[in-house]
Amino acid sequence: MDAARIKATIRDEALRLGFDAVGFAAPDMAEATRAGLARFLEQGFHGEMDWLADRAEQRASPKDLWPAVKSVVVLGLNYAPVADPLSELAARDRGYISVYARGRDYHDLIKGRLKTLAQKIAARWGSQLKVFVDTAPVMEKPLAQAGGVGWQGKHTNLVSREFGSWLFLGEIYLDLALPPDAAEDDYCGECRRCLEVCPTNAFPGPYRLDARRCISYLTIEHKGPIDAELRPLMGTRIFGCDDCLAVCPWNKFAVAARESGLKARPALTGPELAALARLDDSGFRKLFAASPVKRIGRDRFMRNVLIAIGNSGDPALVESARVSLDDPSPLVRAMAVWALKRLDPAAAKTLRETYLTRETDPAVRAEWAV
Repeated sequence: MDAARIKATIRDEALRLGFDAVGFAAPDMAEATRAGLARFLEQGFHGEMDWLADRAEQRASPKDLWPAVKSVVVLGLNYAPVADPLSELAARDRGYISVYARGRDYHDLIKGRLKTLAQKIAARWGSQLKVFVDTAPVMEKPLAQAGGVGWQGKHTNLVSREFGSWLFLGEIYLDLALPPDAAEDDYCGECRRCLEVCPTNAFPGPYRLDARRCISYLTIEHKGPIDAELRPLMGTRIFGCDDCLAVCPWNKFAVAARESGLKARPALTGPELAALARLDDSGFRKLFAASPVKRIGRDRFMRNVLIAIGNSGDPALVESARVSLDDPSPLVRAMAVWALKRLDPAAAKTLRETYLTRETDPAVRAEWAV
């Protein structure tokens, strides 16, 4: 079977398995892409994500990651929501969880299908291969653009003319030499909506992201207290942020995800902040079983919840902040102080000396002192 027919067979099988987009790319990275990664790291825009720097050479070159690779299959899975998720931000007593994290963990969904597809490829053509889903040093968005799946928009995320901003990606590295598809053009034009909507001004310019200011980074990757200047800008976003994705005009062509595992769970769509503030570790694990939220742990999540409570402006949540002053976690206690001072400065002033007397953690004491 010639290379073109092999590609067609792989594409057909991938679509049959439930993938929505399929592209083939050469295992090369454009010099501009490699230089962009180096500049991103040199500027420290990756923040605490040391894993980006630790294997930067492999990330910038598929052949450095696996010398046998001759072509890359890029697979996309649509996770578009039913309606505009940004409308949910108006409910100040409820937390906002990013669309991608409202259903089953996409890593599990995609990896299972990638492995099935990989097994079929290996069985039919005897190919050696590697399967990746966001867990290895792979620059998946540039590869997706090189394979014609979409292009990296000004918000640095992938945009598709067919699926908008809502595609999960996975890759199969093959030792089969297959001709690449035509690379996708950039169709952002003069549009700057994604840059202008960012609540924390995380974009120094088009196609550049300072992750240290990105709400997705702050609520998911950042481990400690969040800078005080950024907290008020986070609103009620408690896990991730979809603003720059959701405002993209190309979303008008997107259709809701057909994969049942990606359907939003009602409990994770606008959950009540008061209820979330009562979660202990067991309750957190139960609520977020099989969800990407689970991986950040209860304490980091509660930090996010209390920042949202502080930003809610809802007097009914004062008690939630006050109760959290006694949380076992210093990280949670620190944000409880901040939230209480935002919602009820008089109550915080009354409680200050009592809590300062018994508090030993310097970060919590610092919050009381501000």
